[in-house]
Amino acid sequence: MKSHWPIRAMCRVLEVSDSGYFSWPRRQNATPWTKHQRRVSDEWALANIRVIHADVKREYGWPRMHQELLRRGIRIGKERVRQLMQRHAIRAKDKRRFVATTDSKHALPVSPNLVQRQFTHQAFTRFHTHIQLQLAINTVYALVV
Repeated sequence: MKSHWPIRAMCRVLEVSDSGYFSWPRRQNATPWTKHQRRVSDEWALANIRVIHADVKREYGWPRMHQELLRRGIRIGKERVRQLMQRHAIRAKDKRRFVATTDSKHALPVSPNLVQRQFTHQAFTRFHTHIQLQLAINTVYALVV
C-alpha cells in the first residue's frame, strides 16, 4: 500500500495525523488503556502506600508519600495518592505538642541568690577568676564565673 499512495495523502483522506499513523504499530502490542483502566490499580497502589506508611512510622502525609512512591519507581499522580490516603484514613501522625514540665507552684525551698543582683564592679570581682596561659603559638584565656 505504501508503494501506491503517499502516506501523508492517506492520512489526510482518513483524517488521521501523521504521528498517529506512525505510532500505530507500537500501539498494536501495547495494552489498550480505557478511561476506567489504570496502569497502577488502586489496590496495588494502596498496598504500596501502606507498606511505605509502616516503613516511615506514619510520618509521611500525601505529598511526601507521593515523592516516595516516585522514588521507588511507582508512577502515580499526587492527587490520586491524596484521594487514596483520605479514602482509607491513612494519615501522618500529628506533631508532638510542647509539654511544659516546670512546676512553678511547688512547696520546695528556693535556692539562695548568692549574687543578690549586685552587678557592680566590686560585686562582680568577688565571684569570678581568670587564668591566662602563654603558649608557644598564642595566649589562651579562661574565665570562670
